Amino acid sequence: MSESKAMILGASGTTLTADEKAFYRDERPWGFIVFARNVAEVEQMRDLTAAMRDCVGRPDAPVFVDQEGGRVQRLRPPLAPAYPSGSALGALYKSNREAGLRAAWLMSRLHAFDLLKCGLNADCLPVLDVPVEGAHDVIGSRAYGKDPETVTEMGREAMAGLQAGGVLPVIKHMPGHGRAFADSHHNLPTVDASLDELRAHDFAPFKALRDAPMAMTAHVVYTAIDPDNPATTSAKVVEDIIRGEIGFEGLLMSDDVSMNALSGDFAHRTAGIVAAGCDVVLHCNGVMDEMRAVVGRVPALSGEALARADRALTGLGRRDDQAEAAFREEFAAWFEAVA
Repeated sequence: MSESKAMILGASGTTLTADEKAFYRDERPWGFIVFARNVAEVEQMRDLTAAMRDCVGRPDAPVFVDQEGGRVQRLRPPLAPAYPSGSALGALYKSNREAGLRAAWLMSRLHAFDLLKCGLNADCLPVLDVPVEGAHDVIGSRAYGKDPETVTEMGREAMAGLQAGGVLPVIKHMPGHGRAFADSHHNLPTVDASLDELRAHDFAPFKALRDAPMAMTAHVVYTAIDPDNPATTSAKVVEDIIRGEIGFEGLLMSDDVSMNALSGDFAHRTAGIVAAGCDVVLHCNGVMDEMRAVVGRVPALSGEALARADRALTGLGRRDDQAEAAFREEFAAWFEAVA
């Protein structure tokens, strides 16, 4: 079998076009990602994800989704319930720590039930960013709280719930998006906090969960570390902070290469991500011309990056044998709207 390339790609619609099938077969992405534009109903999702895997000849190929709850939830009713936000879970934690932790685990375990029914096996969750007062709302209610302890404890349970359901978790956005005063989808945020402040506040949850199988980078400049490049394209941030100080040894994927926080054309952006030390490049929107530019600068997945990718996939399919209905009933005791 041909080796995979170090990238995760999206698709344009609810079924694969002939051009997409040929492109994926030729270029062999390691994984795929879906968004709301790709989602219609359960059977269609099963067919779509099966077609993606068939193109690359790997039945275990990861297919990712951003299924957090709150405003970031690609599967919505009737495919999946409308789940509460991270901040709603955090509010429960503040009033009842044990209940909050259990709810974080349960919601992720329920995500796993929802995702696997649709052929999805990887979730870009938990969000480990710790917002500060006045920061842009791009994180906002997605965060479990505004202190590292809450975010760490809740994030650990959220990650464990996905893993108990056989779904691959991705912690994000490393090494911390909570201080950003701009939305990196549209502009490049710059954070001027000192390294000591970043260590105490922003890095702490990522360091505590550094055993996660995968992480996603932040398109954020940290002037105390590298004033010239966002984390995604900064070898100093990746090597010294993410791999060094935080101690993360899992598979490191970029945030979306098409976000406007990054500069230059797609070939330039992709080359910068690879040179910085990210293992896998993420391109989300399914635009063929952009994908063609990306794949031209993406290497084959090999060496330590391939070893990390293989390790990340070892948890897929290892799930408990618990009953879904019992978990839904328990979760509804705190969040009745989900029942």
